[in-house]
Parts: sequence; structure tokens; C-alpha cells
Amino acid sequence: MNTAGHSEAKAPRGLELTPFRGLRYDPDRVGSLAAVTSPPYDVVVRPDGLHHLQSADPYNIVRLILPEAATPAARNAQAAETLRRWRAEGVLAADPEPGLYVYEQRDGDGLVQRGVIGVLRVSDPDEQLVLPHEDVMPHIVADRADLMRATSANLEPLLLTYRGDDTATATAGLIARTAEQPPLLATTTEDGFHHRLWSVTDPAELIAVRQELAGHQALIADGHHRWATYRRLRAEHPSPGPWDHGLVLLVDTTRYPLRVRAIHRLLHKVPVADAVAALHGLFRVRRVDAPLPAAMEVLAEAASAGNAFLLAGDGVFHLVDRPDPELLARTVPADRPVAWRTLDATVLHATLLDHVWRVPDSPEHIAYIHDAAATVEKAEHDGGTGVLMHPVHEDVVRDLARQGVTMPRKSTSFGPKPASGLVLRALDL
Repeated sequence: MNTAGHSEAKAPRGLELTPFRGLRYDPDRVGSLAAVTSPPYDVVVRPDGLHHLQSADPYNIVRLILPEAATPAARNAQAAETLRRWRAEGVLAADPEPGLYVYEQRDGDGLVQRGVIGVLRVSDPDEQLVLPHEDVMPHIVADRADLMRATSANLEPLLLTYRGDDTATATAGLIARTAEQPPLLATTTEDGFHHRLWSVTDPAELIAVRQELAGHQALIADGHHRWATYRRLRAEHPSPGPWDHGLVLLVDTTRYPLRVRAIHRLLHKVPVADAVAALHGLFRVRRVDAPLPAAMEVLAEAASAGNAFLLAGDGVFHLVDRPDPELLARTVPADRPVAWRTLDATVLHATLLDHVWRVPDSPEHIAYIHDAAATVEKAEHDGGTGVLMHPVHEDVVRDLARQGVTMPRKSTSFGPKPASGLVLRALDL
């Protein structure tokens, strides 16, 4: 580690978003832009989702972000070789000059999200410029770091949010003007989202955005493991250098509020009958004979009054709520703010998983799934227990992050998430 090289970076300088030469698919070389995109690596439901994306197009981005081989080293070597070959063949080509990228997502329900993609200076935690709100798993950070080292690339942007002013700002004006121009690319992915991307290269506009963002801090909405990976790789390499920055999408949630959804759990080795039996006398458990949408409404109503969960896997749903206060006092750590101690995710991990069900938080025992229906389907197929969660409000997430308090990992899912494969960053450009 080049300690001296990072002494300057420790001075508080604000968010620094820098233009870069994006690496993008040549539309003439692929079946369609939609067919080569993917959700972020941790949202792809493996193996079915992975195989579906691989078969969509031989150049689908999952071959880089989720390569398949016998060992981790072989997977990373394969991704590096695939990226090298695609660049040599012109499947992926670099834009001629550095820029920031305005990115728009729309769905059929009227949601519009716009933000700016660039490379952000990787700041230290004590600068409090990029605020995490969830814990990370070291083995996932190590896995992502190995992939980034092997490919020497940021293959997908992580999602950061900030709160802009209510008044007109340089960034908001730039985004609005740019969105009226013909885009570099436009595509509609199979989830129904319409994506458009523009490049902004005018020096005056780039300076205005940079100056404005220097007065803000950002919240990690999606990509905690990738941000931790950026920090690890920055510490390993000499500074100044390309590893001082990482690829991000910045969204002003004053203008474009994100949706916050829950991330559900699948307990591989706990049948529903065992999970329910263990709750006797500790939580109230009620059977819910209803389809999934109606059951989720029952969960939402219960969650408005306190901690609540929905168990699935045996063909019906079981609403779990009203925990015994003495149980919570005994199992939930008391050294955190009340907002943290009362989170559903806190009670799930500290009380249910650690104390009642005694389930280790490891991939062998727990899967984290973003989609409720997929969680139910897998629980019923595998004979495990799906634990469906109700989402946390963004203000709670932001307030805890500003206090330096991290939530249990995979507590929230902010969205819409940027599609992977629209613009990449190769560190040698």
C-alpha cells in the first residue's frame, strides 16, 4: 500500500465526480442492446436467471460480471479473457473522449429516474462523504475485488443518492437539457424499463457539475460490496492512479425519489413447520390463506404497528408479529439507536435467526432474494422457509447512515437499479 500517495486524499474535498471514456457495446455487433444487459450481479437469481441471460445473447454482460468456471481463479481469468477478446473484436468500443453520462430509466407506471454516471473519487470513511447503511460480507468483497483486479475494469456502476436543493441547479438543468437531445443509446429491457443514455463532454458543463456536487454527501443506495471493493483496491495501488476512482450513478432523490423495497430471505435448511413451531410463546403467528399480493398487504398493515414477517414455503402464508418484549430486550443489542433496534431486519437477525431458529448467516443456510414471488417459489420447491419482509422508509435509512449506524446487510433494495452493460469503465483508458 502506498500510504504517502493517499495523504492528499484524506483532506476533506467533497464529492469529486470525474468524466471518463465509457466502454460501450457496438449495436452493430450484438443482437440487441436489451439482450446484452443484465440486472446488477447480486440481483440475478442463479442459476435459472444466469442461464436465461447467457442464452439471450452470446455477448451478455453476465459473462463478465458472473463468469462460470470450476474455480474462482478460473472464473476471473475467464472474465478477463472475455473482456480482452470483446474489446479486440470491437464488440465493446471506447467512446472517443471523456464525458459524464446522463442516464434515464422509465417504466410503464409513470416512474422516471435520471442521474449522472461518472467516476467518483474513493473517499475514506472518516470523510463522511459516501455513507453506507448496510454491513458487508468480507467474502463477497474479496470476490468482487478479485474480479476487478483480473479485468482491470469497473463492469457496472453502483447507485448513490444525494439530496439536491429545491432550487434550479447546474446538474438538474444539465440533465433536463440533455434529455431533450437524441440519446447515444435507447433500449427497452424485458422488465419493461426504457433506458436512454447521453454523453456530456462540454468542459464548462462538466466543471459546473463537479463544483455543485462538491457540496454534497452521498448515500449508498445499491452497491455496498462494490464500494468496499473500490476502497480495498484503492488502498492496494499507488496514488494518484485509476484505482483512486470508481464507477457510480448519482441520483438526486429530491427530484427523482427512489423506490425502496425489501430484500427477502430463504432459509434453506428450515422447513416452515419447524420455523413456526419454534415461535410458540415468542411471537404471534396467524395463518393467511390468500394469494401473495393480498398476503403482502396483510404484512404491510401489521408492519405499521411493529415488527412483522411473512413465512412461506408450505403452500400458505404465516404472519409473524407482536414479539415478546422480554425476548427483544434479551436478544437485541442495546447499544444502538432506537430506530436501529426496532428495524425488522435487526429483529430478524438478532432475535429470530441468531436466537430462535439458530441459523448461521452464510450462503449455505440463507439466500437473499429481491423478488417476493421468487422467494415463495424457491421455498416451496426446496422445502425451506421464505421470510418475506416489509420495506424500510428511505428517511430512516439516511438518518441512521448519518449517525454512522449500519443496518443488517441486505436490509433494503433501492431502485430502479441501473442496468448493467450500458456503459463500462476500463481502467487502461
